[in-house]
Parts: sequence; structure tokens; C-alpha cells
Amino acid sequence: MALSNSQYQAIMRGYQARQLKNKHEQDDRVREVYGRLPAIKEIEQAIGARAVHRARELLNGDQEALGRLREEIEDLREQKALLLATAGYPTDYMEMRYHCPDCQDTGYTKEGEKCHCFRKAQIGLLYAQSHLDRVLQRENFGTFSYEYFDDQKIEPAIGTTVARYMEQVNRWCREFVEQFDEKGGNLLFTGTTGRGKTFLTNCIAKELIDTYHSVIYFSAHDLFEVFSRHRFDYQAEEELKDTYQFILDCDLLIIDDLGTELNNSFTSSQLFFCINQRLQSGRSTIISTNLSLDRLRDEYTDRVASRVMSSYTVIPLYGEDIRLKL
Repeated sequence: MALSNSQYQAIMRGYQARQLKNKHEQDDRVREVYGRLPAIKEIEQAIGARAVHRARELLNGDQEALGRLREEIEDLREQKALLLATAGYPTDYMEMRYHCPDCQDTGYTKEGEKCHCFRKAQIGLLYAQSHLDRVLQRENFGTFSYEYFDDQKIEPAIGTTVARYMEQVNRWCREFVEQFDEKGGNLLFTGTTGRGKTFLTNCIAKELIDTYHSVIYFSAHDLFEVFSRHRFDYQAEEELKDTYQFILDCDLLIIDDLGTELNNSFTSSQLFFCINQRLQSGRSTIISTNLSLDRLRDEYTDRVASRVMSSYTVIPLYGEDIRLKL
């Protein structure tokens, strides 16, 4: 997903602030040098005057004026560099300094491509807007461990041990990431508390954010709070309106702990609208819930259950509560 207009403007405001800071710092250095070495200012004025004079000569047909200008400017610059060095200044002390020399703090290279620093800023913004920027440093595929899953007892529902089953689940999650641009898709993680549902969604989220996909995480309670405020708060701030639109438009929406919120006709209708809207626009969603599929149908109507069962890959999780082993 391309950056929204507000996201793009947020990054570009950062560049504008950096450019302004660069200019202020350069002005301070120039004033410092002029104060200590007035001859430097005279040299720069002379460079400007020579350029204007030779330009007039060139316009009057003197084809050698440009060559003379280059020689004169080179001589004046050498004088300037000598004065700076004698006073203990670097020769480029008065020049503009950039945080990123590759794009000169514009965000774009000379070829018109987004600079690596723009990409870095984009990832930072995506992390911040995902609501997961801190937790993903702890919960990701690199920290995923099978030691918390039993590798001895056969789980009847899956015909193997939980540890072996989680190896397969891990592969499914990695394949979801690897095929995301080509296939997209939706996942529903089910299972009682502490089986690793949220951890797995975080693993997926980090991989996608690191490849410049827009991901946003909400607990079910917070998600429906946004929907409620958007529907009933007529004085809603612009940021809330952007958040609501981002929920519908982001590459991946994560709805965590569905079923823990206060459920009513409003939440059911908003859940249907959200998942249906994202399905129609080809956007991916991951839902985690403690509810079984039968309970999901009972809590959120047949329409919601039908959309989920027909369009989501259901991944049930088993075993003991991992949190009790940490």
C-alpha cells in the first residue's frame, strides 16, 4: 500500500524541518566566520561581482569571458580556503551540512528515487502507527521458541504433539508472509488463552512492516471504540478520521482478542462491515479469538461467521497456557 497523503506529509514535514535546521546552522557558521575574518566576506562578494561582470561580457559576445571567470573564481576560492585553514577552520566549514548527503535531506535522490533515509523514515512511521513498535522487538520469528510446547503427548485433535504441530504453524505463518504480495489472504487464530495467538500475529506483523507494508494492530475493544467514536462523535478529530480510514485501507489489519469486548448489535454490524469492506478491496486481516467457530457464529451472527469461514484460513492452537511457563 502506498503511503496515505497524511503519512507522506508527515515524513516530508520531517525533511522540511531538517532543511530549516541545516540552513540556520549554516547561517550561524557564516556569521561566525565573517565576524572573525571579514576578508572572507569580501572574497565572496568579489566572486558574485565577477560572475555578474563576466556574464555581461558573455552576453556581449565575448566567448572567452567564461574561461576567465572560472580562473578568477578558482583563485578567489583558493584564497578563501587558505584564510579558513590559517584560522583553524575546515575548508568546508561554511558549506551546507546534510543529515543525509545522498539526497541532501530532500528524501529523493537525483534520479528521482526515494532515498534510503526516506525508506527508513517510512518504516519508523509504519511501526509507530502499527501500535506494535515496542512489542515486535521481543515477539518475532527470531525469538519464537518451541521449548514451551509439549513434545511428548499426542494431541488427539491433531494426531501429533503440540510442538510438532507448532512447527507446521510456524511454516504456515512464514508462507503467509512470503506470499503476501502475490496472494494476500486472511487468517483466524483460535484457541484458549496463552496458546500463542498474539505472538504469531506479531511475528507476521514485524516481517511485513520491515518490507514496507502498512500494518495496524487493535484489540477488539479498542477497534470498536474507534468505530463508535467515528460513528457518534460528530466533533471527531482529523486524526481519528485518519485512523478509521487506515483501518479499512492498510495492507494488514490485526484484530486481537475478538470476543473480549462488550458485544451488541453495533459491534456485530461494524465487524461485518469492516471484514467485508476489506475483503472486497483485497486487504488482508488477521483475527485472534478465544471463541470456537460455533461460538463465533452465536456471538456475531451468521453473516460474520459465513464471511470468516469462507475467506479465512483457520488455524486452531492447542496445548497448555504458555504464560504459566514464562
